[in-house]
Amino acid sequence: MTLGIGKAFVLAAMGSALAAALAGCMTTTPAPEPATVAAPQARASFPAEALVGKWGLASYRKDADKARTEAAAREQCGKPYVIGKGPTGGVTMYQADQPKPEELVVKAGDGKTYIGPASDPAGGQLDREVVSFDNNEFITQWVDPETVSRYGTMVFVRCSAK
Repeated sequence: MTLGIGKAFVLAAMGSALAAALAGCMTTTPAPEPATVAAPQARASFPAEALVGKWGLASYRKDADKARTEAAAREQCGKPYVIGKGPTGGVTMYQADQPKPEELVVKAGDGKTYIGPASDPAGGQLDREVVSFDNNEFITQWVDPETVSRYGTMVFVRCSAK
């Protein structure tokens, strides 16, 4: 059986279309990238609001002086260190060597709680680590070793309302 030139052309075109369609079925589209889940945000061990208030403040350099320093901090309630509520949810406290208080945040990192500028990562050189905390007393130590050498370990004892 002889095909005319027109029929041969149509069959060839249909064969090419079929081949292209089958080739399309055999290509694989890349699998979608798995959705990345953000690591859970570390949570501080207490909210910033827990620091707001009047505190007696003293510091020590040797662990043996801790009890004496806690008593000295209570005596400072006549001239308390005031921690205020910050305008964006943090607290206002003095940073090392700064004449004015600034807003700081309570933040977490590496299983520890820190107080410092919101712009720095937790544990940055401007932070102080919260060594211990309860509603009536907290102890901090600066992250920067040079600042620790000047300020020591700081004990804050809540002043009772009179």
